[in-house]
Amino acid sequence: MNADPSPSLCSSRSGPQTDLLGLDLAAFRAELRARGLKAQGLAAEVWTDAFRRGVFEPERAGLVPKVAAAWREAFFLRLPVPRKLISEDGELGPTEKALVAMADGAEIEMVRIPMPPGPDGRERTTLCVSSQAGCRMGCAFCETGRGGLVRNLGAGEMVAQVLAARLLFGWNVRKLVFMGMGEPLDNFDGLSAALRVLLDSRGPAFSQERITVCTSGLPAEIGRLRGLGLKRLGLSVSLNAPDDQMRTRLMRVNREHPLDGLVAALAAYPQRASFVLGVNYCLIPGLNDRPGDAARVAGIAARLGRALVNVIPYNPGRAPIGRAPSDAEVEAFVSALEAEGVPVRRRATKGRSIMAACGQLGGSAYGGGAPGAL
Repeated sequence: MNADPSPSLCSSRSGPQTDLLGLDLAAFRAELRARGLKAQGLAAEVWTDAFRRGVFEPERAGLVPKVAAAWREAFFLRLPVPRKLISEDGELGPTEKALVAMADGAEIEMVRIPMPPGPDGRERTTLCVSSQAGCRMGCAFCETGRGGLVRNLGAGEMVAQVLAARLLFGWNVRKLVFMGMGEPLDNFDGLSAALRVLLDSRGPAFSQERITVCTSGLPAEIGRLRGLGLKRLGLSVSLNAPDDQMRTRLMRVNREHPLDGLVAALAAYPQRASFVLGVNYCLIPGLNDRPGDAARVAGIAARLGRALVNVIPYNPGRAPIGRAPSDAEVEAFVSALEAEGVPVRRRATKGRSIMAACGQLGGSAYGGGAPGAL
């Protein structure tokens, strides 16, 4: 892939190598100027070609060998080649989980979620993207946080997941959810840079409506995300409890950021009349489905403006805090929310057999299935 295996050890006369996938076109041009590199007028052609093909070959645009070599010395592009698992469950096709090794050996996972075909009959895919190796949030129901935070991912490492899915795996990725390993808003600078790249019409060219950021609830960072002015960007929050006592038990973040402050930040977030906030509720029998819990969730939702509650059946991992709810238990909770007038949707469980379902990423390299070759 024309990338040095240890880019951090390489440097040009103007400084260390820069990950090309972490730069939108404007930032790439600025970096070329800062390094004093020649042939800057070909920046758009070279940058677009790199994102279209997944390789960095500046000579394809006509750069003479000496100039192309200087560009190569300044930038690197690496697409990870993950192993992948295929889950046989699901009426819409397989759910696939890819284990990806970063250049320094840190490992992350990304998941292909099959969606209903589009009007053209082609399969469509939502890609669950990781923003950190590990996570420091420590939610009791989530495998990722058990080992703590290893490190933030760079913007290029997030974008590389998307390009690898498209170019190496051949997945028809239509939507992105930053709901993989890590808390995206805990890596705000990396996330915001990745969003700039993914939204660049001359590169990955995602529309804002097709990207959703999911957070465990960091009020200040929710405000910063609003400040980016991305009015059509999706946002969802992991609520998972109707009161501070239970939420603190399930989600350590609630100790520092109780519900009142979180709800206020979420209520202030919408920047357009049609915005709908996703409220994710991981249903754990005997913990957060007590009598009256649905009514309390409805009370929170009413303070958020337009919101859709996604009821997600708990997916037990290596150290379960409960059992998976039965269909009857899920339907009872959904019905109770509907009776309160709350827009609600039951989230289908996909990928549980390969530890690829919500809350299971990072639990084991390939627990529950056999790795398949790419």
